Amino acid sequence: MSFTVAIVGRPNVGKSTLFNRLVGKKLALVDDTPGVTRDRRPGDARLMGLTFTIIDTAGLEEADAESLQGRMRAQTEAAIDEADLSLFVVDAKSGLTPVDTDLAEMLRRRGKPVVLVANKSEARGSDSGFYDAYTLGLGEPTPISAEHGQGMLDLRDAIVAAIGEDRAYPEKEDVAVTDVDIPQSSDEGDEDEEPTYDDTKPLRVAIVGRPNAGKSTLINRFLGEDRLLTGPEAGITRDSISVEWDWRGRTIKMFDTAGMRRKARVIEKLEKLSVADALRAIRFAETVVTVFDATIPFEKQDLQIVDLVLREGRAAVLAFNKWDMIEDRQAVLADLREKTDRLLPQARGIRAVPISGQTGWGLDKLMQAIIDTDKVWNKRISTARLNRWLETQQVQHPPPAVSGRRIKLKYMTQVKARPPAFMISCTRSDALPESYTRYLINGLRADFDMPSVPIRIHFRSPDNPFEGKKRRT
Repeated sequence: MSFTVAIVGRPNVGKSTLFNRLVGKKLALVDDTPGVTRDRRPGDARLMGLTFTIIDTAGLEEADAESLQGRMRAQTEAAIDEADLSLFVVDAKSGLTPVDTDLAEMLRRRGKPVVLVANKSEARGSDSGFYDAYTLGLGEPTPISAEHGQGMLDLRDAIVAAIGEDRAYPEKEDVAVTDVDIPQSSDEGDEDEEPTYDDTKPLRVAIVGRPNAGKSTLINRFLGEDRLLTGPEAGITRDSISVEWDWRGRTIKMFDTAGMRRKARVIEKLEKLSVADALRAIRFAETVVTVFDATIPFEKQDLQIVDLVLREGRAAVLAFNKWDMIEDRQAVLADLREKTDRLLPQARGIRAVPISGQTGWGLDKLMQAIIDTDKVWNKRISTARLNRWLETQQVQHPPPAVSGRRIKLKYMTQVKARPPAFMISCTRSDALPESYTRYLINGLRADFDMPSVPIRIHFRSPDNPFEGKKRRT
């Protein structure tokens, strides 16, 4: 059985740098500004043969419970209670502070194993800070440099000593070995057979939107606990945090992201890093839910975010949050539907669901819309059906003529799903107008029930076997 380790300490001692070192990826945002990390972020750590779950936490500070720093402290304390072991990180370069002493006392009261880590021990003049760490009464400090990867072997040994070898290295189950060749079932079938949707496969969902639209509150309501930091302040979330939960027997991996403002307003380096992290979450996800504030919907930035999601090829769903604050709901809902169709013509038929993250109203409908949209995003259509459909479309509305010769669409097939992409073999593909492409895309949406997802059509002209050859005289 694996174990869980929480990285704790005051702000700016290098907790997120150590987290990134242990997971082997730059998952957590790192900056010289104190207090970059606010939520607790889990990850899969590997340390010289040792595997465990690591949790990055916010810097612990003394603050009022209702303040932002106080709520951050509550998240960190929850991570300590959840973990089997705490890595208490101190800054050997700058030395101990009264906050370090208070944190050491808090960890002692918890009664759980603690490994004292003296980070930045490679710096000149760090010896005094290292020896001062003995005064915390948490045993011998382990000198490391999270930035340069020094001292990782000593850290591994300290973790094993604290957690116990039996827990650190659980015995692996014996695996039966056979030389019998078991044939694998082939996924290849008739190209006219359309594969069924796998509703047991885990689904990755990203929650995006402007600052203070209620994204973290929405995810907390799904989880049924205060897993993510929330509050009236705009821009609380900085890292893209992933959480897992089950919905009707299916695993959902949901990503909370930082609020995205207009590019002209993003000046600080830290906010640029947060937005870049949110963009990575969009590219990693399968379905992206754009959260609108129903009291002030369809700001320019809302439309740009939806357009970005579609250009990235993700399945898109709209969630009009804070519905509990709307009085005349029928009139507002009709207005929202009209504006959705008018302002987002590139996402015709996109699913839009009114919800309240605060009360939980409408969340089942939102999850069903996410599943339905993902089905469309994964949809495959047989080549035979596509070619029959293409022939009908050309009869109803023939392609235009170029230089007196009509363009002929010969053959159509689906080359990929996620999102659906099609290839059409035709004459003079370079001369086919954009309006005819839109006509075909709208026809696919209507005739094959494919609303709300981006559809790509690529045109290809067959090679001319006589091109480049000289004519005989």
